[in-house]
Amino acid sequence: MKPRFSHNAYFLARYSHLRRFHHSHRRTFSSFLNNIRANYYGTRASSLGGSSGAGGGGGGTGDSKGNAFLLPGATMATILMLGALHARRLYEDKKIEEKRERGIELEFHPDVKASFLEILPLRSISRAWGSIMSKEIPVWMRPYAYKAWARAFHSNLEEAALPLKEYASLQDFFVRSLKEGCRPIDPDPCCLVSPVDGTILRFGELKGSRGMIEQVKGHSYSVPALLGNNSLLPMEPEGKDESQEEAVGDKSDKSWLRVSLASPKLRENISASPMKGLYYCVIYLRPGDYHRIHSPVDWNAMVRRHFAGRLFPVNERATRTIRNLYVENERVVLEGIWKEGFMALAAVGATNIGSIELFIEPELRTNKPKKKLFPTEPPEERVYDLEGLGLKLEKGKEVGVFNMGSTVVLVFQAPTANSPEGSSSSSDYRFCVKQGDRVRVGQALGRWDE
Repeated sequence: MKPRFSHNAYFLARYSHLRRFHHSHRRTFSSFLNNIRANYYGTRASSLGGSSGAGGGGGGTGDSKGNAFLLPGATMATILMLGALHARRLYEDKKIEEKRERGIELEFHPDVKASFLEILPLRSISRAWGSIMSKEIPVWMRPYAYKAWARAFHSNLEEAALPLKEYASLQDFFVRSLKEGCRPIDPDPCCLVSPVDGTILRFGELKGSRGMIEQVKGHSYSVPALLGNNSLLPMEPEGKDESQEEAVGDKSDKSWLRVSLASPKLRENISASPMKGLYYCVIYLRPGDYHRIHSPVDWNAMVRRHFAGRLFPVNERATRTIRNLYVENERVVLEGIWKEGFMALAAVGATNIGSIELFIEPELRTNKPKKKLFPTEPPEERVYDLEGLGLKLEKGKEVGVFNMGSTVVLVFQAPTANSPEGSSSSSDYRFCVKQGDRVRVGQALGRWDE
């Protein structure tokens, strides 16, 4: 005879598990509030002890009770934002993980939320959020605020170069440097390393017309559109035969670079494909990741472009719902050359990313107020050194920083043998990461043999 209470017992067990989970979180939050209250009263008593005894009497006690739970407005807004971001992240991660477990590949599908984001003043919101983030937090509260952030977004506080009380604001905490030795750089001269901590979204070799990168299944964006019409990206006209291809010359001859710098307009409106041996890698930084950008190789930065675009979010949901996300968003592009040819690094901003800073150009300011609602001005461009070799950037050295998580897109030339289509040589560049891998600064993205 089958028992009749098996289903009830299952649901009771699930309910008791949820109750234990709920009560444990309530105890954690209550403990956090008690710690804040104790620190507040201790600080208040030490500062008002003399005055309350001498002539305060009941007035001092009433003032203390009335202000017992007052917190700076900016700090309270920050705590509420952290809680909302954490709840949203947990929900979205759960849904995505369920789909992956069932073997469902996420596809591009615009929704109402994406259309709604287009009418929001995300640039102004991001500037306001950046202002809140820069507000100074009371010294006694800093460890609690930063530990709460680390718990919510899985940050490793043991790697921070300074004690938590030394970071005056959340912005200072986000852009913190790390202890020496926390990010060892792969010393292999035949490898390209990750410039950031993050998650590998896409990588591969650029092929086909216009050099397209897949944003998500069902939608791609153009690399020239990402880097700009004046990009130094080595392209070749479509339909060339082999004799014309040989006439271009050896890859070591940087004639394409000189032509691009001297007459960038020559390359517009031409149907072209990327040259063989051009690769890309897209890395997403979560809010809890280390936010500084490092150089992936030894190279010379020739040009910097600043695109004052939108500030859509760049999380996984946004990549599935917003067309040309990385092309639409504000970004800073560095282009130049290294020993194997072309190199470009695009730092793409996002909602609440108040600024993208370059250590090599401290005067650069991003997310500035615009005079026009729908600006059509070209990107702001700066040539570091037209006649020389540009700014030298050493492998593993700091280049810039995000004021929160975002995305970095690398586009580069790498060694490729002149082998038949579909075959590979031992000298070809090979990625040593997989889609979805978590990478850290200095970790090899790909290798090749001399």
